[in-house]
Formats: sequence, structure tokens, C-alpha cells
Amino acid sequence: MSRRLLVPLAGIAAALAVAGTAFSQARSTPKLVGTVGPGFTIKLMKSGVKVRSLRAGTYKFVISDKSSFHNFTLEREIGGKIEKHLTGTAFTGSKTAIVTLKRGKWKYYCSIHESTMFGFFTVK
Repeated sequence: MSRRLLVPLAGIAAALAVAGTAFSQARSTPKLVGTVGPGFTIKLMKSGVKVRSLRAGTYKFVISDKSSFHNFTLEREIGGKIEKHLTGTAFTGSKTAIVTLKRGKWKYYCSIHESTMFGFFTVK
């Protein structure tokens, strides 16, 4: 094979290797689906089942925020406090966030209506 042909083939092979690695990583990240609103409801599901317990690791949170007066907040309560707002109060629509969950007791809630809109899960 001529050198002119080898250089482009090497570039194509490298691009395919990078794309394959990115696809593999995206595919292996478990997806959690959160919904907040339109009424005073909030939930977090994995494969259509309410999240109660997860293994420590990285997750893709896909949040559907259906109300401009709610938000979706994630907080680790036991095991060192961590708080992350996945959507803001004025926001409506869908947002995706990659979050690494460490061991402990976690809470998801609307920070405006925390006393009535919340749920818990444990990361082992």
C-alpha cells in the first residue's frame, strides 16, 4: 500500500476508535428519569420503577421539569452533605446531568416546597 493511502486510513481508524469508546461510555451510564410538576409531585424512576436503592457510581439524570414554580434538587444527607440543583425554579423543559453518586442517604426534592415534594433513596 502506498504511503498516501496509509495516512488517511490511520486517521479513520483513530476516529472510529474514539467514537467507539465514547459510545460505549454513554451506553453504560445508567439513566434515571426525574419528573417535577406540573402539580405538587416529584418522582425519580429507573426503568419505570421508583428509585429506592442504587449502587455507588455515575448516573445520567434526565429531568422533566413541568412547572415554572418548582425545581429538582438532589442532596446527600448522610455521608457528607452534597447539594445539586438539577433544574431551576423558573425553568421548564428537560435537562440532562451526569452525577456521581457516593454512598449515603440521598434526597430529591423541590427546594421551594420541600416539606411536601420529596423522596429518598440509598446509595450502597
